[in-house]
Amino acid sequence: MTLLETPRLVLRRWREADVTPMTAIHSDPEVMRWIRDGSVHEAEEWTRSTLARWERGWETEGFGLFAVEVRATGELAGFTGLSVPHYLPEVLPAVEVGWRLGRSFWGRGLATEAARAVLDFGFTDRGLERIVSIAQVGNEASERIMNKLGMHVERRVFDPSCGRALRVHALDAPATADRSP
Repeated sequence: MTLLETPRLVLRRWREADVTPMTAIHSDPEVMRWIRDGSVHEAEEWTRSTLARWERGWETEGFGLFAVEVRATGELAGFTGLSVPHYLPEVLPAVEVGWRLGRSFWGRGLATEAARAVLDFGFTDRGLERIVSIAQVGNEASERIMNKLGMHVERRVFDPSCGRALRVHALDAPATADRSP
């Protein structure tokens, strides 16, 4: 089982106990504002099937989305991790780092902390050469995180599912002699 730890967070695989708090995150219009067409998802069954799909990604890709747990309290803050952005064929082949945290966890640097750990995991443990991150134009908070991570804007595209404009940011693996695939 893959587990990552940072000073304030534990990044772990999903549990049944995560369904209710993750449903609350998916139900928040402010959290979902920049996700696809901005729709909220209030049904626990929707979240349960989404978490199962995210878990299957680990089996098919060798990486996936982590549950982000606050070390001090054990609360589920949301997710961060790696996925293949199949919804955007024009950027493939690509691996995307993404995150989604509940609103009460915003503004504390937790998404940046978690995403840094995931980038290191992707480059060092999974041997990835390049990782992208995709944000809707206007989602300044996510783009600030991408900038803090050292990512650069690569191109602008449109989400085929809803027509919203997106910016693709990218980061190449650091050049080190001891990186392993």
